[in-house]
Amino acid sequence: MSVPGGTLRDVRPALKAGLLPVWRDRETVQIGIDPRRAVALTGMGSAAPVLALLDGSRDRGEVIAAALELGVPELVTDRILTVLAVAGALDDFPVAAIRALAPGRRQQLGAELAAAALARGHSDAGATALARRDAASVRVFGPGRLATAIADILTTSGVSHVAISDLVRRAGPPARTPAAARAAEDRTSQPGDTPAVPGGRRSRGRVAGRAAPGGECRKDEGEAAPPVPDLAIVTGRPGSGLRAWLMRAGVPHLTAAAEEAIGVVGPLVRPGRTACLRCLDITRASLDPAWPLILAQVAGRTAEPPACDAALAAAVAAQAAAQALGFLDRSPHASPAENGTLELVLPGWQWRRRSWPPLAACGCCQLPAA
Repeated sequence: MSVPGGTLRDVRPALKAGLLPVWRDRETVQIGIDPRRAVALTGMGSAAPVLALLDGSRDRGEVIAAALELGVPELVTDRILTVLAVAGALDDFPVAAIRALAPGRRQQLGAELAAAALARGHSDAGATALARRDAASVRVFGPGRLATAIADILTTSGVSHVAISDLVRRAGPPARTPAAARAAEDRTSQPGDTPAVPGGRRSRGRVAGRAAPGGECRKDEGEAAPPVPDLAIVTGRPGSGLRAWLMRAGVPHLTAAAEEAIGVVGPLVRPGRTACLRCLDITRASLDPAWPLILAQVAGRTAEPPACDAALAAAVAAQAAAQALGFLDRSPHASPAENGTLELVLPGWQWRRRSWPPLAACGCCQLPAA
């Protein structure tokens, strides 16, 4: 068992939260139900009392001493602890880190920390994920329930600084002729564009991405410029100004959209490292010569009402939040949304990945890596 970064003290062995112990027979205990997570220990008939001691309230020596009083030899207890630790079913329970949480917050985050510890392979009861999420700031750009749903999931998951910036959009028929739209597209592709500053209206519990007690989020009001977050999530189609600002500031950003009964999450752009949104537009233009003209006409606009039902919005919000949390938790596995998009087309049920490689013609990966 290990302590990430050497920052935690007073750690104590505990069965990993979220795994239910069950008996397979009189001598075999299985920790966890699904075979993809479960661990089985044989020869546990007389040593079963050791499992009840693994609740994080004792250090290793105290567990061995308590088991000895219950008639379990020290060598057997030590073996059980070793096997569970190697199998990934045992946590180093971070007493100080968990007790530092308010009781209500501790209860709220219990399921989040248990899932993070299992999914990320951490042996610290989710303390690493908790610390990273507590220090992270995320800004969600866009109006509507998709942006709100993503922000709510992230806040519930323990991300302490979450803010929503509304982006004004128009609906209705095309407002420009094709010639005017093409000219506008030529203008929006200039590298010197100035980002439009997102505005918004006040929501609940959080100001400009700073945490407020209770873990709520707030929409911004009257900011002169958006502060630089650790991650930006943009719902819908981001304008050229916002895209330029995110790239120049080196802000990792994830896009998410739900319209025309199709959900799309990605790409997750790491400026200077992975394909950017302009890479996608260049690829689309190579496949469809009319794409630049279409893109110019839809900038800042959306159908009203959008063809996005509650189930699709929830699915896209959950997928976007999952990719964002993987990024914030520093998952050792690359996100499938890097150099790609995850797409769900109703009435289908299966998410599919579409690859979008970085392009030399774009030049984005010549930027300093973020």
